[in-house]
Amino acid sequence: MTIALIVISIAALFGARIFLDSEIEASLLNVASIQAAAVTAEGGGTMRFHEWDLTPQEAAQVRELNRYAQVWSASGESLLRTQYITHNLPLDTAALHEAAAGRLVTRNQQFDGLPIRSLYYPLERMGPEHARHVLQVAAPLTARDQLLNSLAWLLLGITALVGATSFAGGWWLGGRMVRPVDAIIDQAESMSAGTLGNRITAHADIREYQRLVDVLNLMLARLEGAFEAQRRFTADASHELRSPLTALKGEIELALRRQRAAGEYRSVLASNLQEVDRLTQIAEDLLTLARSDSGVLQPRFQVTDVGERVAHVAERLRVDAQAKQIALDVHTNESIEAIVDPALLDQMVWNLVGNAIKFTPAEGRVTVRVDSVDGAVRIEVRDTGHGIPAGDVERIFERFYRGDSARTHTAQAWGTGLGLSIVRAVVLAHGGTIRAFNSPQGGAVFQATLPLQPTPSQPGGRQNAATGTPGTGSRSRESRPE
Repeated sequence: MTIALIVISIAALFGARIFLDSEIEASLLNVASIQAAAVTAEGGGTMRFHEWDLTPQEAAQVRELNRYAQVWSASGESLLRTQYITHNLPLDTAALHEAAAGRLVTRNQQFDGLPIRSLYYPLERMGPEHARHVLQVAAPLTARDQLLNSLAWLLLGITALVGATSFAGGWWLGGRMVRPVDAIIDQAESMSAGTLGNRITAHADIREYQRLVDVLNLMLARLEGAFEAQRRFTADASHELRSPLTALKGEIELALRRQRAAGEYRSVLASNLQEVDRLTQIAEDLLTLARSDSGVLQPRFQVTDVGERVAHVAERLRVDAQAKQIALDVHTNESIEAIVDPALLDQMVWNLVGNAIKFTPAEGRVTVRVDSVDGAVRIEVRDTGHGIPAGDVERIFERFYRGDSARTHTAQAWGTGLGLSIVRAVVLAHGGTIRAFNSPQGGAVFQATLPLQPTPSQPGGRQNAATGTPGTGSRSRESRPE
């Protein structure tokens, strides 16, 4: 505001000065025309100003008359001057010569210490007998300067007053507007990992700050969810790792209590090898998901016959299906080529089909189908098991999430609880979608849809890292009871 007022004041001063100068010059021209006519009125070369009669003493006391007048010859000789001035006006020789040549000339000069504006008027315009005479008419600029100075002080006062008022008002208004933000910041700073369940309530009912509060509360909700998921993941991972370690320790301690036959040692080592395999499985699955979370899981895309690849992985699981007397049907009616990571695709199919076999009762059926739909390839795995409990459909892809009855590691429900989390990570790494639902005919259905061309990873699925190999992922359906 102050800068704007300063600019306006400077413009006003320059405008006022230009206006006053133009008025003075117009007045000088009018006076010069009148005086030129008066000076040359008698003819015969006689010149005389028409003016009031003042004594020399009165003229000496008058310093700021409206106008001064003096007639010069072209050579610079003073021929006539008004009685109001006691000595000659300052003469500009260059201006005198220009005026003698017939041009009007104005100059700013000093007279008795006062600024004046002079107009040099050629008298040859009044007749040839005055061809070498020039009339100088001057006006004092003291009144103009005083007016401009008064105007400058007035504008300076207005600028200072308005600037100070604007500053004080802006400071008060800014403080009043920032005060709620400070209160919101104070509440936000008081949040910690243990108080993420709290929400910001300061000024939440004020329209101007409602959106800010809502965004911060939404962020807190997301952080709370992330911390809770991390705590649950850590607890579940500890639980999953503790079980095989406990089994290993118990079997080794039992074997070391007394001397045993070689066959018994071999039996203990074989059991330990299974637990080590299980630990390796958990470690590899956790490594895959950690790479997925950190955004370094980079699929190695290449043109792949998806149908052939799915059929190959399913065929490798046919032995497990036959062991449970489960019929395994694979339908890949056509060759569907897509740009995918073959190893990640194998891992995804292995987990889905292995889950279906694991949770399908004896003499059941698992159907694997590969279709092309709307510029994408859809891999569907359908079984005739017990289906997914209604409350678990939304959480089935969470890590270590399983129905309570599946928490016990029976022969059929053995697994790490990470298989479907890896499936989702693989699908998101390809920019696809995964969904699970129950079939009206009974059993669960998993549908993974992958684009034929790779697309950027979805939020939460920035998978970019070294891939696993078939069979390294978990093969348990987390939320389906056996």
